[in-house]
Amino acid sequence: MGQEFLGVGWAWPMTCDKKTGDVALSRYEKDVEESILIILKTAPGERVMRPDFGCGIHDYVFAANNAHTAGMIRFHVEQALIRWEPRIVNLAVRVAADPARAEVLFIDIAYTIRSTDSRFNLVYPFYLERGEV
Repeated sequence: MGQEFLGVGWAWPMTCDKKTGDVALSRYEKDVEESILIILKTAPGERVMRPDFGCGIHDYVFAANNAHTAGMIRFHVEQALIRWEPRIVNLAVRVAADPARAEVLFIDIAYTIRSTDSRFNLVYPFYLERGEV
């Protein structure tokens, strides 16, 4: 195994390669990171051919910023990543409020790439009340 397991896919967001004019590709660890973001940004039911794909955090856009909301968001992120991203292990998700903005929760995702044993961290801002995701 190795980086071949991580794969190569279309870059997200979709763009053109400036050198070749072809669809831009993301490779290996970057492809995994982009996959995680796609999972987080997709609400279940949004994809016609795969209605169960995505993460249930979108149900909490207008929820109160409290421990219950943070716990449910953590649960949904963990479950979605375990289900939809098999290239990662040792997943740890923390959700914390932004002290400067009451409507923002930071979702801190720590994970290890299964085939390379490389560790990564991703912080995803989740916006409450205003409807921004």
